[in-house]
Amino acid sequence: MSALKSGTIAICLLLMLSGCSSAGPKGSSTRVGYTETGLASYYAMKFQGRQTANGERFNQSASTAAHKTLPFGTRVKVTNSRNGKSVVVRINDRGPFVRGRVIDLSRSAFERIGNLDTGVIPVKVEVIR
Repeated sequence: MSALKSGTIAICLLLMLSGCSSAGPKGSSTRVGYTETGLASYYAMKFQGRQTANGERFNQSASTAAHKTLPFGTRVKVTNSRNGKSVVVRINDRGPFVRGRVIDLSRSAFERIGNLDTGVIPVKVEVIR
């Protein structure tokens, strides 16, 4: 096999393998200090005990949340834009899948920063760990 053909094959293999990383999404959203704003909602009671995307059983009393792209285990501070109250949660699920929403919080986490009756609140999400 010629050196040129071997080099081309090696480059193609490296490019294909670089897309196989299981470390999670790449880019600015995985860095400490990354922020985004949008709406937060909370899980309905029907999800209690169901399996989350990372394999855990969902617990409304835990400080957890769903995010579309942040790696599982990421800790984020969620701040209610209206009253300044914050809560730290761990990402363990995927979602929300409603336009404009950036995070779904467990019921207890949502309750610490907002009124459950509102259902949806404007928030700032900041990666802290």
